Amino acid sequence: MAAQTQTQFARSLKKYYSFYTGGFIGFVILLAILEQLGVPNRVIGWLFLFATIGLYAGIGIMSRTADIAEYYVAGRRVPAIFNGMAVGADWMSAASFIGMAGSLYALGYDGLAFIMGWTGGYVLVALFLAPYLRKFGQFTVPDFLAARYGGHIPRMIGVFAAVLCSFTYVVGQIMGVGIITSRFTGLEFGVGVFVGLGGILVCSFLGGMRAVTWTQVAQYIILIIAYMIPPVWLAAKQTGVPIPQLVYGYQLQKVTELEKKINADPKEAEVRGIFKSKADAAKAALSDPAKGYADGKAALEKRVGELKTANAPADQVSKAEEALSKYPKDEAAAKAQWAKDVKLAARAAPLKEHGAIFAAKDDKAKDIQRRNFLALIFCLMVGTAALPHILMRYYTTPSVKEARISVAWSLFFIFLLYFTAPALALLVKYEVYANLVGSSFASLPKWAALWQAVDPALLSITDINADGILQRAEIAIGKDIVVLATPEIAGLPYVISGLVAAGGLAAALSTADGLLLTIANSLSHDVYYKMIDPHAPTTRRLTIAKVLLIVVALIAAYVAGQKPADILFLVSAAFSFAAAAFFPALALGVFWKRANKAGAVVGMVVGLGLTFYYMATTQPWLRGLFGVTSSIADNTWLGINPISAGIFGIPAGFIAIIIVSMLTPAPEKSVQDLVDHVRYPNIVGDIETRGT
Repeated sequence: MAAQTQTQFARSLKKYYSFYTGGFIGFVILLAILEQLGVPNRVIGWLFLFATIGLYAGIGIMSRTADIAEYYVAGRRVPAIFNGMAVGADWMSAASFIGMAGSLYALGYDGLAFIMGWTGGYVLVALFLAPYLRKFGQFTVPDFLAARYGGHIPRMIGVFAAVLCSFTYVVGQIMGVGIITSRFTGLEFGVGVFVGLGGILVCSFLGGMRAVTWTQVAQYIILIIAYMIPPVWLAAKQTGVPIPQLVYGYQLQKVTELEKKINADPKEAEVRGIFKSKADAAKAALSDPAKGYADGKAALEKRVGELKTANAPADQVSKAEEALSKYPKDEAAAKAQWAKDVKLAARAAPLKEHGAIFAAKDDKAKDIQRRNFLALIFCLMVGTAALPHILMRYYTTPSVKEARISVAWSLFFIFLLYFTAPALALLVKYEVYANLVGSSFASLPKWAALWQAVDPALLSITDINADGILQRAEIAIGKDIVVLATPEIAGLPYVISGLVAAGGLAAALSTADGLLLTIANSLSHDVYYKMIDPHAPTTRRLTIAKVLLIVVALIAAYVAGQKPADILFLVSAAFSFAAAAFFPALALGVFWKRANKAGAVVGMVVGLGLTFYYMATTQPWLRGLFGVTSSIADNTWLGINPISAGIFGIPAGFIAIIIVSMLTPAPEKSVQDLVDHVRYPNIVGDIETRGT
């Protein structure tokens, strides 16, 4: 009877979401017609923003619940295919939707580490954790740690780690929301952050996991449609074949030819030389700021005086006076400007070929590149298998079997986007190199000015050699806008830009919902209910969860407003935190009965502590926060980038758990029996778990 009810439920869901997909496509067509009738782009941007947020809010309102099981795990009745879509949306964060193709655009081959790590991680999820955690039941990852290892200490460390990695992750999502809303509605970035936050809160606040699940299914449909249209259009435009994955190799050859042509251009060499001079001058000035500031100002004043004395043309005098007026007002401002100018050294280097594999100049640098590539893949794979907000999703399926099937569907839905991202990055790069580079500054497309107005760090186009022609080195495109700007770069109608923005917003909101819910649930369920007041009534537990949700969301929005790092770094850092803190304890907790409480506590503390320490001493924003003044190069171990800090914490966690567990008493028999129950097929146990 239960199986029949579940089948009817799945059929109803398919019917509802089929109608929803058709309605959304109709909405996009309607906006396209409005654009052709002359409706301003800004209005279309607002319509996309509020229609989609309104839709998610509507689902959240209809899914509101006061039932504990519905709020925490969606009643454990989400069919595998729909849970796979929800996981796909939960997974397809702003980093995947916005940042990943941007990283592939900037890094070329090296950027494939993100795709290999994130997709490979789902193999670990399927093999090592998802089915076992589902069979265990309960609500959260700290629940498993407490039951497996015993006592409140493992639970508390699990809560701290879950909050840390989820908070780091959600800050990146809220930054993505701010970028999208500020570009497509004209709102200031900080205001856009809080507008998007309203959409995040309505879903998770009212219905918990139940509302978030059905919202995420709707969001996946929007984001995958939005992501696929621009690369299909670009592939058809550039090659006549509307399948971007098939034309990738052909376009890579053409991009490589353009890169060689650009590197051989004397004008490009001139621009790179100017950037190098500015970077070298800034570096020299920073060695003696007082002298550098005085000399720089004196040189400009002397230049103005010489031009006036020589009765130079008015435009030359005007430019010299403008340069003097823009000179920093004091030494502190000058140091800040020089710190930015030092980074121009990166733009002084010849253009790296997109398909070049570890293209450093010497063997030592190539070895470091190779090491970082493999370290990043490892951290992302292991982190994928340990992220609390992803593992929580497998608590929502009706059975262990459905959890396994759900992992397969998750990987398929994620594959659709990840298989397209490399082609999208390459097609955009061809468009920029073939059509934008070499064009006149007087005829730059409108989108360039609009994106520069949002944030110069996202897009900077400067005629550094004053020749009126755009060279490649004069363009600095931030990773976080490549996907969002693709429709405009491709010359698509503005309605497609709005659609892509809606897709990016869906990706950011869906992941933010899951993350905020993970944080709030960990604090309300694992700390308040399990440790402070085990007899708290349902209404009080849900009230506390909702209050915590709002508080955490507001704090995350404030931090996001400070722009601590780019989106991709924040998300990837969360993977290192999760991998080091959780994976050793979870994997050994399932597969090694000898692992005990003392080992788990020491292992989680050592793994997470070592990862955080390495990141705090090597990542610029964290270094400033903790007052670290030594050279970054002096603090790196084996040249590993801070994004892959988990490469040290993960093995340290495993080693600590194994050594401490062997030196201390074995767990009680009841705990070892729990491991057997979780690992091995047991029909009675499965039936009991379904009702947990």
